[in-house]
Amino acid sequence: MSEQVQLIEESLKQLINRGGIEVPMLPEVANKALLLAQSTDSDASEMAQLIQSDQSLAGHVMRIANSAAYTPLSNLVSLQQAIARLGMATISEIALTAAIGAKMFNTPGYEDYVSGVWQHALATSLWSKEVARQCRSNVEVAFLAGLLHSIGRPAVLQTILDLAKQEHIELSDADVHQLENTYCYQVSKAVVNRWKMPTLVIEAIDSYTDSRSSLAIENHAAQIIAGSKFANNMLAPENFDREVLLGLPVFETLNLYQDEVEELLTKTDSVAQRLEGLSS
Repeated sequence: MSEQVQLIEESLKQLINRGGIEVPMLPEVANKALLLAQSTDSDASEMAQLIQSDQSLAGHVMRIANSAAYTPLSNLVSLQQAIARLGMATISEIALTAAIGAKMFNTPGYEDYVSGVWQHALATSLWSKEVARQCRSNVEVAFLAGLLHSIGRPAVLQTILDLAKQEHIELSDADVHQLENTYCYQVSKAVVNRWKMPTLVIEAIDSYTDSRSSLAIENHAAQIIAGSKFANNMLAPENFDREVLLGLPVFETLNLYQDEVEELLTKTDSVAQRLEGLSS
């Protein structure tokens, strides 16, 4: 590293160590939607009232809920109807993805890259949910953990660019991505803690970020890894060998046999449809 890059890295480490990374506030309506979905005492009318408090979000949620991937045979006319049909958990997931998005972060010059990171995170969340369902595990935890497993990338990118601007230092793309890759996992953990995500989601991301190459990993973390691999296969099949995918060690960790992995692969078209809906 050059002296200038080392200067940025030292400032970045200090910010991370003292919890000083600037993280956008999670929109209140998204946070409340998550809490309502997890509460056994809440009902569809409460969720509908909450989402309707933000007209832009309400329109976005209804557009996605009415997409072919979610309701191919009917036209939903109200949020309460959408919640009754799709369930509180699915509506809260749609609301959360709509409220966060790649544009939450300020990364001038890296907008397309961050958009790609977010697209992959969306795909990972959908696939992690499918893997959890196959494993008869908690699908809501899998979705959220998959969605937020790489949230540190745009957050740390924003910080790196801000620090370089403050110090009047020009970083190359290679320098920026080297720093991003080194510190994104630490920042992912900081973001989910700052946003007060459910404990199981925080634990899953902690395990994923600390033990990425280990087979002795917590089950939810293994679901994120598997979800990410399925996302890679779906988004760039030309770069991913099917036989390599079927033979990944993470499926042993999850106790998934080859026929079960192949069954998951048959869901590629439906997952791609839901990804298109969430990305609209």
